[in-house]
Amino acid sequence: MNKTSNIVAERLHNQKLSSTEFEKPAEVVRWMGAVQAQEFHAAKWALALRMRAATTAGIQEAFDRGEILRTHVMRPTWHFVTPEDIRWLLELTAPRVNVMSGSGYRRFEIDEAVCKKVRRVFTKALQGGKHLTRAELKAALNRAGIDANNSIRMGHILLRAELDRLVCSGPMRGKQFTYALFEERVPAATPIDPDEALARLTLRYFMSHGPATLQDFAWWSGLTTAGARRGIALAGAQLTTHKIGAYWSGSNPSDFRAAGGRAHLLPQYDEYNVAYKHRGLVVPPGTTEWNQLGPGVIVNGIIVGSWTASVDHRSVLIEVTPSRLLKQTERRAIANAADRYGAYFKLPVRVAYGLK
Repeated sequence: MNKTSNIVAERLHNQKLSSTEFEKPAEVVRWMGAVQAQEFHAAKWALALRMRAATTAGIQEAFDRGEILRTHVMRPTWHFVTPEDIRWLLELTAPRVNVMSGSGYRRFEIDEAVCKKVRRVFTKALQGGKHLTRAELKAALNRAGIDANNSIRMGHILLRAELDRLVCSGPMRGKQFTYALFEERVPAATPIDPDEALARLTLRYFMSHGPATLQDFAWWSGLTTAGARRGIALAGAQLTTHKIGAYWSGSNPSDFRAAGGRAHLLPQYDEYNVAYKHRGLVVPPGTTEWNQLGPGVIVNGIIVGSWTASVDHRSVLIEVTPSRLLKQTERRAIANAADRYGAYFKLPVRVAYGLK
């Protein structure tokens, strides 16, 4: 393999796509540090891809039990995190996310006085183990004289409440998400030093996402470039450097062998694509931004097309739109990947191809 292929193969290994030892969703989330999850069902499949075996129902049950949580952390978007990591992650990254969200707070007049009122309302509404939907929290705010009718303002209120460790995800109620009081949902933990938190996040990223660059880490974490550089310095000897540009990794390339000929059906915003500022190593020239971050078919770590799935109570239909002509060996690999998706739903699966 050439040097670029080595980096791609090592990423597949570190991302737990070419091999994995994980049995539980929380093990995946802990290893990755955080998993982007604004598209909830896509993010569940992202976890399943990195487990030995998983079903949508099993991951849903783990979420409802609070073994994995969904909240705003790092960049201003939802991520899955574990209960044992959520406190130090928010302590480290929430100030930066609040700065990034400042224009929205100012636009909708969400100042400290409003936040104090929100804290009182949410605490009263949720205490005692109650889990309420966004609509129910909106109604509670309106009854207290806090205007929550504008959906964007309500979104910013909830964002700030998550960053302030007031609320986090509760169990789903049917198809609706609920919120829980943070202190009732998250176990107590001993605070850690900011430098230890930064070193821990840095090492988690490069262990699970490396080889990657400083700019990749800054993008993924939402840290400033200076903060990301300091994280690398704090991680120190635990990171190894590669000779292609300035790639860093927490793994030893000699610890694994590349698994050739495998395909994966990546969900929208999978960590394999979204976690890097520069995606040229795995994205062929001319690939659209949607096909970079949308549901992508990869073979040997390189995007070869997009896919959609139709699921009903009887079967799964996967429609693949390749970006180039595929070899028969690649189609067989995609069929194997599709079988895994069918097993995730415990349903038979069929694959159809679009043009190319």
